[in-house]
Amino acid sequence: QVQLVESGGGSVQAGGSLRLSCAASGYGYRSYCMGWFRQAPGKEREGVAAIDRDGDTIYADSVKDRFTISRDNAKNTLYLQMNSLKPEDAAMYYCAADSTRGSWCYLAGTLYKYWGQGTLVTVSS
Repeated sequence: QVQLVESGGGSVQAGGSLRLSCAASGYGYRSYCMGWFRQAPGKEREGVAAIDRDGDTIYADSVKDRFTISRDNAKNTLYLQMNSLKPEDAAMYYCAADSTRGSWCYLAGTLYKYWGQGTLVTVSS
């Protein structure tokens, strides 16, 4: 069982930056694939980035070269550094844990069993 709590959302102007954090508790976090997902009003949930237990990462094309996912296993914390934010990045952001794998992560939300409550990001133009 893993509990996830996101923080760091807020309002920012286009071009600005935010860093999201996800505090994990419970057993197994360090060995799982971890991901960030987002959902804007009226849109489907979208995978943003994922990181495996060794730090290898994957990104959605829409955020490559702007967002960076990282994890600090000593602090049981997952991060998402978001730079050069655009209005289309505005969404509720969720962190999630895929307890079935620790490597070869995917950005398919259906694979992730544990989810946080989300943190809201708004971007003004």
